[in-house]
Parts: sequence; structure tokens; C-alpha cells
Amino acid sequence: MINDVNEQKQTMASSIYAQLRKEILDGTRPPSAKLNIRDLSESFSSGLSPVREALNRLSSEGLAQQADNRGFNVQPVSLPELIDLTQARCWVNEIGIRESIKKGGAEWEETIILASHRLIRTPRFLAEEDKLANPDWAVAHKTFHQSLISACGSNWMIDTCSRLFDAAERYRSVARVAGISRTDPSDEHQDITSAAVDRKADEAVELLNAHFQRTAQLVQTVVDDGAGDLP
Repeated sequence: MINDVNEQKQTMASSIYAQLRKEILDGTRPPSAKLNIRDLSESFSSGLSPVREALNRLSSEGLAQQADNRGFNVQPVSLPELIDLTQARCWVNEIGIRESIKKGGAEWEETIILASHRLIRTPRFLAEEDKLANPDWAVAHKTFHQSLISACGSNWMIDTCSRLFDAAERYRSVARVAGISRTDPSDEHQDITSAAVDRKADEAVELLNAHFQRTAQLVQTVVDDGAGDLP
């Protein structure tokens, strides 16, 4: 019986975690928003313990933070963090894609081409006039970027790229909610695909870094706090 209760709590905590994580990444819960444990418990028809566990997991991922005696809130955004995050993405993904180009075979190439095709075929918005984000596009976008470094030979590298992607996704959502979005980057994705499949490592890195920087420059217009410009 005790095991059943613990399993139910774990299942509930995982469900709450998944939903809150989605809402933080897509901007439904904006940066610095309060994450009141009791309010969330009522909202999810849950006990307090599963909510605390979910919030602790989000904190460990850098998506939420806990303030002493003041509960939790969504992790704030800032220009210094955006600069740091963008540079880290460039560094880590460069290693990942170079190693994948060295080690990846035909299966890796097919994975990239398929991911690119799905991304291009998936609409970015559910309602173009309202710029409502399409969650399927978000999944396809991450799948594409992860495919580029998937043959690097390091699970740590792949996981790090995944976490950095999610951190950047939160910043992109902040810009989108503010009414700022990029023109369709499908051409950029196609160019990166071609360079990777053609084993042009330097070109692939240059295109990928430029891709990250263009997005960061756009997001900067929303989070700029006067700390300076992106490199």
C-alpha cells in the first residue's frame, strides 16, 4: 500500500513537472512569475509534496528558483545571461557538430535530412495572425538541432546541448510573447543541413553560430537592460 501511494505521488509530481516545464518554456508562465505551492496544489488537484518535488526538479534545471522563505518563481531573464547562454551554445554545439561530421555515417546524414524535412513541413504558428506558437514546430525544431550533434559520441555533450537549447527556447518565447519574432529561418536550417551532410565542418559551424546569434540579437531587444551588446 505504501509503495502504491509513493508511486502515485511520483506520477503526480512528474505530471506537474512536465506541465509547468512546458508552460515556462513556451512563455505561458513568464520570467519571475510566482510559483505558489498552495495555488499550484489547488490548480493541479494535488498534495503539496508532488508540487514541491516538481518545483525542485525545475530549479535543478535552471527553469525556476527558490528564494529563502519566499517560495519559488520562474527563473528571471537578463541580458548578461542571454550573452552567456548564446556563447555557451556556440562553443558546445561547435564541438558537437564537428565530432558528428567526423564520426557520423549514412544513418546520421539520413537523420539530419529527415529532421530538416519535418521542420520545414511543420507550420511555426497555429494561427499566423495571432502568432500562436505551434508546439509541434517546437518539437521539430529541437529534434533538428539535436540531430546535428547526435553522432558526436558523447551523451554528456548531447544532454548539454539539449539543456542549452531549452534555456534558449525560454528566451525565444519571451520575445514571441512580446510580439517580436524572426522571419522564417527555414533557409538557414536548410543551409546548415547541406553543410553538415556535405561534411563541410567550418561552414556548418559558421552557419550554426550565425543562426544562434541572429536569434539572440532579436531577443535582446526584449531583455536589454543596458548591460551592453551581444558580441
